[in-house]
Amino acid sequence: MVEIYKKSLFDIPKDIVYLDGNSLGPVLKGIEEESHRVISKEWGKKLIKGWNESRWMAQPVRVGNKIAKILNAEKDSIVLGETLAVKLYQALSAAIDLRKDRSIILTDSGNFPSDLYVAQGLIDNQSRDLKLKVVDPEDIKSSIDDSVAVVMLTQVDYRNGRMHDLDSITNLCHSCGAIMLWDLAHSAGAVPVYLTKSRCEFAVGCTYKYLNGGPGSPGFIYVRPDLIKNCSTRIRGWLGHKYPFDFSREFEQADTIDVMRVGTPPVIQMSILEKALDIWEDVSMEDLREKCIELSEIFISQVEKRCPDLELASPRDPFLRGSQVSFAFKEGYAVIQALIDQGIIGDFRAPNIMRFGITPLYLSENDILTAVKCLEKILKEGLWNSERFLKRKLVT
Repeated sequence: MVEIYKKSLFDIPKDIVYLDGNSLGPVLKGIEEESHRVISKEWGKKLIKGWNESRWMAQPVRVGNKIAKILNAEKDSIVLGETLAVKLYQALSAAIDLRKDRSIILTDSGNFPSDLYVAQGLIDNQSRDLKLKVVDPEDIKSSIDDSVAVVMLTQVDYRNGRMHDLDSITNLCHSCGAIMLWDLAHSAGAVPVYLTKSRCEFAVGCTYKYLNGGPGSPGFIYVRPDLIKNCSTRIRGWLGHKYPFDFSREFEQADTIDVMRVGTPPVIQMSILEKALDIWEDVSMEDLREKCIELSEIFISQVEKRCPDLELASPRDPFLRGSQVSFAFKEGYAVIQALIDQGIIGDFRAPNIMRFGITPLYLSENDILTAVKCLEKILKEGLWNSERFLKRKLVT
């Protein structure tokens, strides 16, 4: 097994056990210096020359190719830019245009609410008769038929970590002639993904969770290469033009993955992400997954042994969940706040879910045991039952 534990490469505060990489990855060492270099030496010294001399304009595809290696996708099939919501809108609008004779966008009730908002917003602005059909996760496969235009799913549920089988659902989708669109927000850098092998048409994701790109780092979009030249885009920005610097009044879309570019790339934030992705050069996703399951199993067994008032909300079968473990508890918010106060950082999702990201790059078995011991103490002694922990903050 390739060595997975790389905590020495992260700048995590001393005495902090960080179990929230599923929400925001920690900063890597060298990132501060990289951002300073880009600001002072590239922007500061080169000014506008940086677009050519520092190859800023090529960043979205260059960084996309780094992510393509992690997701086992073809070169030049992924591009970065804007937020995940924007990239999802682009992918979904292109997907429905490929099946104009069908009316259903199929998703599940475990999908991230933002994805549902984007889909319904797109439908509300269409002249054609489209419908968003939301079913229970367990009913997805039985709901795929020849009325479905697009199956839009988040592979790993943001609340409980339940994981869809990407390959089998994609194959079933294709057998019914539908388009497959995956949201990989909780998959990229967390579980092995083989986009080329899957033959899915579209995928999107964010880069600030397991890829450690920093708060607000840009989203990505994957388009299967054989679709790129004829892929429509509803959000037409100047950098999606085939010849952006001709400044033509008529839009002629690019025939490369650049078609999914919209506006000027966020150079400083993308430079941070590009540097952060270097850590993945010698990481085996298969080995990382194996270690994640090992740590997750220890966490679950110890929590159930020491904290019987908590209820496992994640699938018990490790092959049916992603890289997080969730437990349900009525006062889960307050318990998480009490944990954070003790240096154990997890997070909470309404109505009662406590989430713990299991990230082997910077978590050890000792970290897991330390976290469980602290959790046990908080529950046994009722330390969570304090006004300062019970009062909800803006971000939970």
